[in-house]
Amino acid sequence: MSFFKVSTSVVALLAASTFAASARDQLQISGSSTVLPYATIVAEAFGENTDFNTPVVEGGGSGAGRKKLCEGVGETTIDIANSSSRIKQSDIDLCNTNGVTELMEVRIGYDGIVFASSIEGGDFALTPADVWGALAAQTVKDGALVANAAKTWADVNATLPAQDIMAFIPGTKHGTREVFDVKVLEEGCKAAGAYDLYLAASAGADDDAKKKDAVEGCHALRADGASVDIDGDYTETLSRIEANKTAVGVFGLSFYENNTDKLKVATVNGVTPSVETISAGDYPVSRPLYFYVKKAHIGVIPGLKEYIEFFVSDDMAGPGGSLVDYGLVPDPDLAATQAAVAAETVMGPLE
Repeated sequence: MSFFKVSTSVVALLAASTFAASARDQLQISGSSTVLPYATIVAEAFGENTDFNTPVVEGGGSGAGRKKLCEGVGETTIDIANSSSRIKQSDIDLCNTNGVTELMEVRIGYDGIVFASSIEGGDFALTPADVWGALAAQTVKDGALVANAAKTWADVNATLPAQDIMAFIPGTKHGTREVFDVKVLEEGCKAAGAYDLYLAASAGADDDAKKKDAVEGCHALRADGASVDIDGDYTETLSRIEANKTAVGVFGLSFYENNTDKLKVATVNGVTPSVETISAGDYPVSRPLYFYVKKAHIGVIPGLKEYIEFFVSDDMAGPGGSLVDYGLVPDPDLAATQAAVAAETVMGPLE
């Protein structure tokens, strides 16, 4: 993990001194629906095993959580934003504008993105090319880009179930969507040869502009109802699956593992998602999980640093820790994260 120090602004110092005398005594945490169950487990254990109040943990999505974190410094603002994707430069810029000039980046482990359908439905053995071929606005036919006319999964790949294409995917505010776009849509688009066609068709002024156009083309999805964005959390996706028994949904591994009585998971490139296959690097659609801490609140909001240390402790996030039982894949560099948290190291420029 990389860290850096951004100079503290006068605004942040003034804000911190304003609320120091009357700070609330309960941590406020918001963000990723993927990290939510882990954070809830840690918060409850923290409240039961320490003298601090149980933190309040809410969902809302990675992007929304980071935006709330960057609203400013003070007891009316949150302390931590959970995130299933890495923070963006636009988030950091917003933070700096609002006086939030020191952030700690804490990587808690890894999770997988899984494709699952009703336990009563068909079996799916997918590749990124299959998913892209089913959901893309345009596909490749005879070496050219054409409007996607596939009606069933079998139209995309004859080995897949001959059922109507219906997929519920994370909306654009979710960190899961970013991973889905990069590791599924882009990879599938390249495997199908569409990326090169988009690149050749681009009117971009330089290579970077052409590549941007090609990526945007790969991310473009059909608008005929076959691909449906879900702006809520995974429970909403599950309810859609329960109402549409032949649909496929995108979930985090931990959510799936807590709902195996309702869902069956697809393989991707022949690999079944699990803690073991992600740890071994075999499952192709995995991502690191983070939370971001407003350093100005450490020492002001009671229990903030203690909560962070508790979260990344061996008992919680380490191999054999409590969170592993709920699907978290331990980070092999957890010791470095623990040291950075102990030192209150702030993060550095995005690479």
